[in-house]
Amino acid sequence: MIRRQRVVAVLAAALMTIPLAACGDGGGQKPAREGFTVGLLLPSRTVPRWEHSDRPLIEAQVKKLCPGCSLEYANAENDVTRQRQQMVSMVTKGAKVLILDAADTRAVRSSVQEARRAGVDVIAYDRLAEGPVTGYVGFDARHVGRLQGEGLLEGMGRRSGGAGVVMMNGDPASPNAALYRKGALSVLTGKVKIARSYDTLDWSAQNAHNNMSAAIAALGPDRIDGVLAANDSIASGVVAALKSAGVTKFPPVTGQDADLDAVRRIVAGEQYMTVYKPFKDEAAAVAAMAVAVGKGEDPADSATTTTDSPTTARIPSVLLTSEPVTVDDIQRVLVDRGVYTVARICTPGLRAACDRAGLTR
Repeated sequence: MIRRQRVVAVLAAALMTIPLAACGDGGGQKPAREGFTVGLLLPSRTVPRWEHSDRPLIEAQVKKLCPGCSLEYANAENDVTRQRQQMVSMVTKGAKVLILDAADTRAVRSSVQEARRAGVDVIAYDRLAEGPVTGYVGFDARHVGRLQGEGLLEGMGRRSGGAGVVMMNGDPASPNAALYRKGALSVLTGKVKIARSYDTLDWSAQNAHNNMSAAIAALGPDRIDGVLAANDSIASGVVAALKSAGVTKFPPVTGQDADLDAVRRIVAGEQYMTVYKPFKDEAAAVAAMAVAVGKGEDPADSATTTTDSPTTARIPSVLLTSEPVTVDDIQRVLVDRGVYTVARICTPGLRAACDRAGLTR
């Protein structure tokens, strides 16, 4: 305990702690022998899935696996300094395990080190944070990129030669962004011409809109045969920029996360595909690892493989698989599995398009 207080004091001297939005179990503090505190740190509200899917799923799974546990929650709002402050606050409050989806995987390295020195395990979630993380749960990012590249080629009719593709990559602060790009290029290289390539800070739709507007101005809308958008937020900015430029026949645009708005864009013919990552399975896996580690169990017992980060080798990991979703896959992948109902997808304005897609028959 003295060691924990000393480490926290060092951290707090550099960072002023900010208030956290906490979600407890509603039943009062449990004795230590019955439970412990799990901290959940998510990176932003820019990507809808963090608040709409990941947070409630993880909270529910932690509670299911450990009824006596409490959960502290914080969102970094794309601010790594804030996230480091949130980590300090959670360690100070006595969290035993942190589930960390890093706003910047490199910048949090020292905070992960200090948490471990204080006896707090850190489980990296969705993005592999640097530093001595205890475990990692996420998806095979290269595979996601390959699915996007394959989907783009399919949407373009696998034309070759002079086809011009705009690469709308993710935030370079995320190691996943580089892996998505590498996976996509492993499919696209030699088959299409990469006309322009942009990084999208904060995975922001507005930044994507600005970049896509620049691409349209430089190339002309008729010379853009496809857009490799790294996720659905970026795709939304791309589609908005195409509309602003007066484009009515959209080139194939990829995405990722199967956001509800993206699914609606796919039905409407504005976005060609997305990649569905089963967030419920990811949440269940990270909750299971966090609870097991909190109980003193070996994280390797919850893992299916290992992963190397730039700082740590053979991290016990769970890497889940993803699926591509075009308009023909919505019923099977998303509706039949209960991700969305037809009623949520098919707004009144999309009724005719849903009929054509076979979703309302």
